[in-house]
Amino acid sequence: MPITIPDHSPVAAILEAENVFAMLTNRALHQDIRPLEIVILNLMPNKIETEVQLLRLLSNTPLQINITLLQVASHDSKNTSREYLVEFYRTFEEIKDRKFDGMIITGAPIEQMPFEKVDYWKEITEIMTWTKNNVYSTLHICWGAQAALYYHYGIDKYDFDEKLSGIYRHTLTDKKHFLLRGFDEEFYIPHSRHTGIRREDIIKNPKLKIIVDSQEAGPAMIVAKEARQIFVTGHCEYDRDTLAKEYERDMQRGLSPKMPKNYFTDNDVSKPPKMIWKAHANVFAANWVNFVYQQTPYNIEEVGIIE
Repeated sequence: MPITIPDHSPVAAILEAENVFAMLTNRALHQDIRPLEIVILNLMPNKIETEVQLLRLLSNTPLQINITLLQVASHDSKNTSREYLVEFYRTFEEIKDRKFDGMIITGAPIEQMPFEKVDYWKEITEIMTWTKNNVYSTLHICWGAQAALYYHYGIDKYDFDEKLSGIYRHTLTDKKHFLLRGFDEEFYIPHSRHTGIRREDIIKNPKLKIIVDSQEAGPAMIVAKEARQIFVTGHCEYDRDTLAKEYERDMQRGLSPKMPKNYFTDNDVSKPPKMIWKAHANVFAANWVNFVYQQTPYNIEEVGIIE
């Protein structure tokens, strides 16, 4: 079954044009089943682009999913209109009394700032604390993963000498983990960041487990609390041209970025980028949704506390 999105959302038309099966709210209300409730805290500047990327992955499951879009109230978005946010996004105050089967906390282009200097840091720490009592499994992406590892486990991030950008080879460090069912032993994930976490810091913490690693990009998937907390340092959800857009943007800003690694065909920016991560991105999303579906109680109010 498909995801459910608001009747008038512009995302619906984009997904429909891509032949992605998405059900509008009016139709979903007539289905006598218990859909999954997933909330997405979208911290990316281009809200619609990130929505499409994440909803495209979540749609490739046989389950109906109700999506709640969440924004931080303590930050004024410069790239998304106020009208759009009012119509399609909720604030933490509006949803804090609810329970959710799953949550996604996205990345944000602020990884070079100290966590405490981020203008919405207090609010996001309140949200991350709230997830332990009100969400069965939370999936953190890129900066969201770094922020959660820092807040929950004291794992700090470190600056790179140059931006990590490209498509990197990864390997399984736990071939039998349920989140990795159907994975090949080697696969690719896009990365785009100026900071990273150190493998040895993760290994030292017995509450954390690396399940996917990369020699070049570092730990890529980390789990805690039997996967009730998941940390992904890359961007499985990225489109074919996302890194190209970022590269062009950085060039226009005069930053002299290096070409994304293993990305453009023949390392030629005039040729279309290779799309070599889509299959595993879809498998991972389906595995996470299935895990959440299998583990959360039918009565969502019985979602347990993460100790």
